[in-house]
Amino acid sequence: MAKQVFGGGCQCGAVRYETTVDLDQAISCNCSRCGRLGLILSFSPVEEFQLQSGEDALGEYQFNQHRIRHRFCKTCGVQSFAIGTGPDGRQMAAINVRCLDGIDVHTLHPKQVDGRSF
Repeated sequence: MAKQVFGGGCQCGAVRYETTVDLDQAISCNCSRCGRLGLILSFSPVEEFQLQSGEDALGEYQFNQHRIRHRFCKTCGVQSFAIGTGPDGRQMAAINVRCLDGIDVHTLHPKQVDGRSF
């Protein structure tokens, strides 16, 4: 599967966005945050991520080295994306694939990443 454009957002619909991701590059991370939330992530350069609605509905959480701004809906609590700096220094959007419209995550084969060791 190549890069595709998807719509996505939180559970209550307050936060909506459009982004371009390659679901074949999805990961499942076991870090202290992703593991607890059950996140499956795919990444997009911030230039390919557009928040369409809900900026005022977003809260933010940072931990560890504060490199990633974990964004969540203050109404329903769902973290549908995060913004951070990739290993190459580029600004990236980390998309919670479970929050993309029309995606059955059970058909995906995310790469397992050992985030606990970073």
